[in-house]
Amino acid sequence: MKQSPMTRTVAAVAIAALTSLGAHAAERATAREAQALFERAVEYMNQNGPERAFAAFNDRMGPFVRKDLYVFVIDDKGVYHASGAAPEALVGLTVLNTTDAAGNPLFREMIDRTRVSPEATVRYMWLNRVTNKVEPKVSYVRKLGGYVLGVGYSAPRASADDARAMLERAVALARSEGHAAAAARFNDRRGDFVKDDLYVFMVDMDSGRFEAMGMNPALSDTDAIGLHDAAGHALVAEMIAKLQTADEATVDYVWRNPVTNVVENKRSYVRRDGRALIGVGHYLE
Repeated sequence: MKQSPMTRTVAAVAIAALTSLGAHAAERATAREAQALFERAVEYMNQNGPERAFAAFNDRMGPFVRKDLYVFVIDDKGVYHASGAAPEALVGLTVLNTTDAAGNPLFREMIDRTRVSPEATVRYMWLNRVTNKVEPKVSYVRKLGGYVLGVGYSAPRASADDARAMLERAVALARSEGHAAAAARFNDRRGDFVKDDLYVFMVDMDSGRFEAMGMNPALSDTDAIGLHDAAGHALVAEMIAKLQTADEATVDYVWRNPVTNVVENKRSYVRRDGRALIGVGHYLE
């Protein structure tokens, strides 16, 4: 894919920042750590004003740079005012039309979405300062006056083992607390059963309706058996058919990855518990 000069500039700056951020960037941060830093940064800017906040966020040895996390702030014209990654190079740079590795105008999306709702979650592909690889990234962003403040975390792909482990926990919960209580937990977007591109779904095998869908809880109590993937495959119908004669099964299909926002190949592991189908899938490389 051909990159714009601005995209290459931002990428080069980010790569250069790797060499000087080793002490802070030794570990991957979690989504919860990113959310916590984001909330602290929003509170700090609200209490101290933009200029003082920018100085704090740009201090690469300060409290707003942790592990591979940092705070960034752009204005509504796409100009950087703060970036804990590389303040000397990025502050003052206009990135409104910069695209990520998948060609998505991430900064324009941040600005546009926070005009509609003050807070948003934006997913894109970006350089990880720890691995020096382009990876899926998730940023929490909030509009504060004429600025958009954000904190993002790298969200690497979950593995087959990760998916199976979450499925084991989900089935154990359904058996110990019942399906209704488990469905509520599975639908909690900030709970233990939604993590980056991993989430639990549960379907009533008799009615063919979703009881839970961690990626999009609004799908609960909607038709699942008639659902088709982007290739026209009736994936849930196949899952239910396989579980009529077995306690567990594996189904491959294509589905949108909530982290990359791209339709990708996916493999789901499904288990029958009573008349409920419980599943967790992972995206294939």
